[in-house]
Amino acid sequence: MITMSIYAAFVRYVEGRPVSELATPGMGREFGRGLLMGFGLFVLCILILMVLGIYKIEGLNKWEVLLGTVWMGLSSGFFEEILFRGVVFRVVEESMGTWVALAVSSLSFGLIHLQSPGATFQGVMFIAVEVGVLLAAAYILTRRLWMSMGFHMAWNYTQSSVLPGIGSGNPSEYGLVKATVKGPELLTGGEYGIEFSLIGLLVLTTTGVILLIKAVRRGNIVPPFWKRTTA
Repeated sequence: MITMSIYAAFVRYVEGRPVSELATPGMGREFGRGLLMGFGLFVLCILILMVLGIYKIEGLNKWEVLLGTVWMGLSSGFFEEILFRGVVFRVVEESMGTWVALAVSSLSFGLIHLQSPGATFQGVMFIAVEVGVLLAAAYILTRRLWMSMGFHMAWNYTQSSVLPGIGSGNPSEYGLVKATVKGPELLTGGEYGIEFSLIGLLVLTTTGVILLIKAVRRGNIVPPFWKRTTA
C-alpha cells in the first residue's frame, strides 16, 4: 500500500494528472477477474500435467500453510505491476506507442527473474513472452492495473501455497497439496517451475494474445509519437 501511495502521489503532484490506472470504478470487477484468471490458468497447467501423468497428488498438508505466503503474493503483485506496467510500460508507451512498450516491459519483466534460483536464459525468455505479454495485455485492455495485479497475486500465491511442488523452487511440504513431479524438464520447467515450461508458455501466451485481440478491437492501441504527429 505504501508503494501505491507513493506512486499515486507522484502521478498526481509531479505528473499533474489523475491516477486513472488506479481508478476505483470497476476495481472490484477487474481485480476479481484477475484473481480468477491467475488461479484458473495455474490449475489448468497442473491439470494438463496430471493428465500426462507428470504431476501426482499424494495428500494434503495442514490448512495453516495457506497463510504463510499471503503477504508475498500481495506485495509482489502490487509492487511489480506498478513498476513494470504502471511505470515502464506506461512511460514507454507515451512516446513509442503500445507495441514497443509491450516489448520493453515484457523483456524487462523477464530479465529481472534471472536472479531467481534455478533461472535460465531460456526460462527468462519464456516468462517475458508468456507472463510479460499477458500482464501488459490486461493493462492495455482495461487501462487500469487491477486485473494484472489480481492475476499476478493469484498466480504467485497458488504456485507457492496451494499447488506447489513446481514453482520457484518451493518444496511440496510448504503448500496445501503434497505432490510429486516426474517428467521432462521441458514440460515441468525443472527446478524453477511451470513458468519455465512449454505448457506454461502455451497456456499463458494464448491467453495474452486473446486479451491483446480484445484490446485492439476496443481501439486501445496507442501509436508511436511520429504517427500521431503525422495524423
